Amino acid sequence: MKILITGNLGYVGPVLVDYLRRNLPDAELIGYDTGYFGHCLTAASVLPETGLDRQIFGDVRDITAETLRGVDAVVHLAAISNDPMGNTFEAVTSQINDKASVRLAEYAKAAGVGAFVFASSCSMYGAADGPARREADPVMPLTAYARSKVAVEEALRSIGGETMKTTALRFATACGMSPRLRLDLVLNDFVACALASGVITVLSDGSPWRPLVDVEDMARAIHWAIVRHSESGGMNLSVNVGRDAWNYQVKDLALAVAEEIPGTAVEINTNAPPDKRSYRVDFSLFAELAPAFVPQVSLRQSIQRLRDGLKSMDFSDADFRGSQFMRLKVLQAHLEAGRLTKDLRWVKPDVQTQVAA
Repeated sequence: MKILITGNLGYVGPVLVDYLRRNLPDAELIGYDTGYFGHCLTAASVLPETGLDRQIFGDVRDITAETLRGVDAVVHLAAISNDPMGNTFEAVTSQINDKASVRLAEYAKAAGVGAFVFASSCSMYGAADGPARREADPVMPLTAYARSKVAVEEALRSIGGETMKTTALRFATACGMSPRLRLDLVLNDFVACALASGVITVLSDGSPWRPLVDVEDMARAIHWAIVRHSESGGMNLSVNVGRDAWNYQVKDLALAVAEEIPGTAVEINTNAPPDKRSYRVDFSLFAELAPAFVPQVSLRQSIQRLRDGLKSMDFSDADFRGSQFMRLKVLQAHLEAGRLTKDLRWVKPDVQTQVAA
């Protein structure tokens, strides 16, 4: 089996490559990534991409049909991957997350790819009071990032079917340790705060709901989506990925981190305006379709792995929110150094020399 993984040089990709290499040892794994965050390694003893058979460097906006030749499954991770980046680069988010994703799926179907796995997001539920959201419930995307996920899912319903299974995995908020760690994720941020300063400052009033899923369990779900049969969910499936017990309020996450890292104080801004991004999610469909692949990493284990991974790096940067651990900061640093154009394309060497001059 030949598997193409787009966006593999990010947060999820290294964990996924390691997981697939262990669980599908005979698969041919090919990475495709433009490399914005390739240098952002954390607690990595080897380059994660050594687990691949081949790495292709390219912008997903420029991917060609030829790249899909002979591919059996596509795992599409490539995206402007959170709300701050999506809000800052809204036009680019539409180009990459929406239009390029749809074109990739069209190329994949034309090439005879059997399975297209799309990394979608529960953030599309937006502001959702009341019961936990199920897949058939209305969506209310509040950001460019969330809107892009809705758009691609809608397109996949018409592109997939007959010869190509499409699986849109609506992931809960990611967390956990990775060889390319992000600290612009709520649980990861709280663990970093606890270690660097001994104080977790919750910027909201702590009441918003956030379902979580560890990055290792994201890899587990992707594995299932690659190999699943159409009898398990149909040819075109959108499914929430997480675990019902992992619906938490933000304040409870902060307290859970403080319990695992003794001496940590928790400060909650009770006067903060409500955060509209609040939703609980029902994950029962995933448990029904993929009982052997349901999330296994507990909240406590995720916190412990983050704690141990950061400690192994001698992490102590109380100003980490201005560092390369924040994906938006990395893009801004590339722009300021003249390495990227405003539409987030790499500057050619000859042009870069002129810019520097």
